[in-house]
Amino acid sequence: MTRTRLLLGLDFACLDTAQAAALIAGRPADAPFAYVVTPNADHLVRVEGNPRLRAVYRQAWLCLLDSRVVERLARLLGLAPPSVVTGSDLTAHLLTHHVQRGERIAIIGLSPDCLPALTGRLNLAPPAHYDPPMGFERDPAAFAAAMAFVRDNPARFVFLAVGSPRQERLAAAIAAAGGATGTGLCIGASLEFLAGHRRRAPGWINAIGLEWLFRLASEPRRLARRYLIDSPRVIALLWRQRRHAQAPRS
Repeated sequence: MTRTRLLLGLDFACLDTAQAAALIAGRPADAPFAYVVTPNADHLVRVEGNPRLRAVYRQAWLCLLDSRVVERLARLLGLAPPSVVTGSDLTAHLLTHHVQRGERIAIIGLSPDCLPALTGRLNLAPPAHYDPPMGFERDPAAFAAAMAFVRDNPARFVFLAVGSPRQERLAAAIAAAGGATGTGLCIGASLEFLAGHRRRAPGWINAIGLEWLFRLASEPRRLARRYLIDSPRVIALLWRQRRHAQAPRS
């Protein structure tokens, strides 16, 4: 059984990237659909204020921490956080080490324009691909079509790349409906980085926990509120967990 650590109400697996990828790859291709979530600071803040969304994350087969900032803040506050496994690193490791030659993956999201570069760079077979329309999560018919695509196009790895929390809600709905197989990976923009559609921060920036700053500088209008207003609220949430951990028990 995978060891976990509780942080901000979620049970995070204590694994490194290679271990997490191996665990995921070890699930049989015909196993009932289950999904993996990779919460970062923005996700954790959003989950805190939304019980229904928290349930979606708690129902995941595997939960991995995708934030070196959260990990380091937790340590500074005396908490014991899990190791960090970013969605981008996990995706890259799965595609380069565990996808077999000629194996077809499934992708929900990602612009069709990115597919040639993605498959060419990683030597992948043409994937089963469905890019749902904008706002599909608010259209029951479009949401159902995305669910049906996963059910009707079985694959060992199903990459859900439609952004959070849409991808997590879609994954939970697919799992609850039954009939689908494989492992869904809620991985946001990870495939865009691998396709070269977006530039990821250099490794040394990732290592010191400043990937968020690199992304903010790259897309200030889209990410300013997330990184400068919403995500910093995670500090108060971590502080509250520390206070609860230190409170005397009667």
